[in-house]
Order: sequence, then structure tokens, then C-alpha cells
Amino acid sequence: MRQILFASGIALAVSILLTPLLIKAFSRQGFGQEIRVEGPASHQSKRGTPTMGGIAILLGLWAGYLGSHLIGLGYDADGPSASGLLVLGLTTALAGVGFLDDYIKIRKQRNLGLKATGKYIGQISAAVIFAVLALNFRGGSGLTPGSTSLSIIRDTTLSMGAIVFVLFTCAVVVSWSNAVNLTDGLDGLAAGSMGLALGSYVLITFWQYRNACETAPDVGCYDVRDPLDLALVCAAGVGACIGFLWWNAAPAKIFMGDTGSLALGGLFAGLSITTRTELLAVGIGALFVAEAASVLIQVAVFRSSRRRVFRMAPMHHHFELGGWPETVVIIRFWLVAAIASAVGLGLFYSEYLAAVG
Repeated sequence: MRQILFASGIALAVSILLTPLLIKAFSRQGFGQEIRVEGPASHQSKRGTPTMGGIAILLGLWAGYLGSHLIGLGYDADGPSASGLLVLGLTTALAGVGFLDDYIKIRKQRNLGLKATGKYIGQISAAVIFAVLALNFRGGSGLTPGSTSLSIIRDTTLSMGAIVFVLFTCAVVVSWSNAVNLTDGLDGLAAGSMGLALGSYVLITFWQYRNACETAPDVGCYDVRDPLDLALVCAAGVGACIGFLWWNAAPAKIFMGDTGSLALGGLFAGLSITTRTELLAVGIGALFVAEAASVLIQVAVFRSSRRRVFRMAPMHHHFELGGWPETVVIIRFWLVAAIASAVGLGLFYSEYLAAVG
């Protein structure tokens, strides 16, 4: 438990202290955000706000994780695990894709960075490497970070096989990274919502650790490799998001950019796979799912009927154009994210009670 607090605290400190330094450095270099001309008119005033603040989130995440392990050595804690490093590796790889996208936008001074093909190549390449490695590195009990069985709250009897697992992982990683990217359109919306979702995963991974089949074999135990280490990753993610949110809350002094949004989406995807909760994650991250779904619905309906379901997609812009102030949209969407996280936790715990009951 101390390590979890250390991870969160270190990540928070690094993120909240590093972000203002990035604001100054990026402002001097002219690394400002370009704004979509077809977006809400109120957003044009944000043009030139420093972007690529996701660097602070990523560094805070790594600092919290590694720092908690260094401090934990005094408590005879285990070192970094395969599961934790794989999830962080996926997060870092997608941050690299996002950084390239952001950099191209800045250099060309337009709101278009990497082409869709280039972005998908980066996302899928990272996902394939993660998936292949996740089926290796067996622990003492024979568990690997990933499982070829489809998982809801724990593994089901439906086995996908290695090849389908790789394809499934690609779909999960691409879907979550793009969903978080689409949600990152208002000040603090993505950072605050992801902090809530990761907070629920802190509790889930800690519960899996306390009831792990490897250390406490009993009815309802969990076959998850390295649950405590994954809890450190989640806690560091929460701390990093909160630290960044201090500067990213409306009116934002800096944006996370694709560097941060793709990284956080990859983090969430990696955690869902390594904790055997791929389908439960859909409930916990329901806000991100709804944002992505609004874009898909808008495109599908418009192409088929030339009509628009939403005033503008993603749907947070729909409410803005409907007259809601930006801060009202943000706070209400945070409430939706909090409710989704709470419902996800309720489903997780109710499944445990049913298993032991």
C-alpha cells in the first residue's frame, strides 16, 4: 500500500512541477496549438496555447513507477515486473506516435499532423509488439501478462488463439487511443476523466493482488500476473493526470496534445489486457466510448443521408454549440466519467461476491 502512495505522490510532484517548465520552454519555441477553423468560435482564442504537455504526464508516470520501486527496496518489495514494463512500454510507444503528430502540426502550422495511415501504422506496430511480448515472460505460476482467453472481469472459457489475440489487441489499442484522443477537445476533459478511470483501476488491481490465486488460492481468486505492480502503474497514472490537470484545467495554460492523449489511451488499453478486464473497461471508460461513438455515428449517418445527428462531433462540441459553457460541459462530463468508474467498480465487486458466494 505504501508503494502505491509513493507512486501516486512522486508522479503528482513531477507532473505538477515539470508542466510549468514545459509551458515556458514551448512558449519560447512557439510550440502552440493550431485550432480547427470549423470548431466552436470560442476555441479560436486558444490558438497558440503550448501543446505536447503529455510529455509531463509520461515523465511523471515513469518517475512515479520507478521511484516507488526505488523507495520500496527498503521494504523488501519486488522490483519492476514484466506486466508493468510492458504497459509502460506501450504507453511510451504511443506517446512517440503522438509526439510526431504534434510536431508535424507545429512545424506546418496547421491542425493536421500525421496522415491517418501513418498514425494507424504507429499504433498497430506498437500493439503487435505489445501483444507478442504479453504472451511471453511466464511468471512463477506460469501466468503471462496477456491471455488468449477473452476476458470480461476475468478470463472466460472462450479462447482466441495467439493470432486472434494479436489482432484483438490491435483493435483494443487503436480503439482506446483514438477514443481518448477524440475526448481531448476541452480544457482538462481528458486528463480529469482518465484520472477517474485509472483511479478505479487502482482499486481493481489492488483487489486482484489481495486475492491473487498465486498467493491466496481460494474461491474467487484472480489469475493475473503482477497485479500489485500494475496497481503502481495505475497510481502513477492518476498522480500524473492530476498534476497535469492543475495547469490544464480551464482556462488551460497547456494542452496535452496527441502526445498525451494517445499515451493515456494506450495505458488504459494495456491495463485492460493485463488485468483480464477488456470488456469491463468499456464500462469504466464509457465516456471515451460515447465520444468515439458520436464521431462514428455522425460520419455514418452523414454519408448515408447527408444529415447530421449532432451539431458537431465529438459530442462535447454538440453541447457547446447548444449553448452550454465550456466549463459546464467539462464538469458534467467528469460526472459521467465518475459514474461510469463507480458502476465499473460495482460490477467488478459484484462478480467477486457471486464467485465466492
